[in-house]
Amino acid sequence: MNPLPVRPLAIGLTGGIGSGKSTVAAMLAALGATLIDTDAIARRLAAPGGAALPALRAAFGGSIIASDGGLDRAAMRGMAFADVDVRRRLEAVLHPLIDAEAVAQAAADAAPVCVFDVPLLTESPRWRSRVDRVLVVDCTAETQLARVTARVGWTRQAGLDAIAAQATREARRAIADAVIFNDGISLRSLQAHTEALWRLWNNQRPKI
Repeated sequence: MNPLPVRPLAIGLTGGIGSGKSTVAAMLAALGATLIDTDAIARRLAAPGGAALPALRAAFGGSIIASDGGLDRAAMRGMAFADVDVRRRLEAVLHPLIDAEAVAQAAADAAPVCVFDVPLLTESPRWRSRVDRVLVVDCTAETQLARVTARVGWTRQAGLDAIAAQATREARRAIADAVIFNDGISLRSLQAHTEALWRLWNNQRPKI
């Protein structure tokens, strides 16, 4: 009897700002996964000429448009972190467009493993229902803040606001099928944890 075919595995990858999620995403892509980065999709949508710009201008006015014609991301970020209503209106514009593009990218690729890098996966039941496994990259809030404030253009207060605007560590860990604790470990150790999980989940890929 022929074995049942194995269908592609969908992994939802998430983590708080500064957790090292993007580093793990790059490692998974190097191992052979198709990586669908929803933040990258959002940036393209809001870049000069992007599909989201007319709706963003209509929702928030011309002050959030930068001199190059794209979204002024720093200004928009400050508004969204300061006001929950603004954040919800921003998400209402961007999320349907991001979802449609992410689904289209996944459908166009035949890779055996697809990783959806979704910063707000914990807050998004629609995403949790789309994936087979949820991987959370975690670290302490102190480490998050240190990493974020090392970035160009990020103040300590902006880092604190960003962390506060996201789901808590406890909420992220509660939905996880696996957690990589990326705090006080070397890049080599992070790679080893990622590769071990890759092997395990590949062996557990669901049958059709």
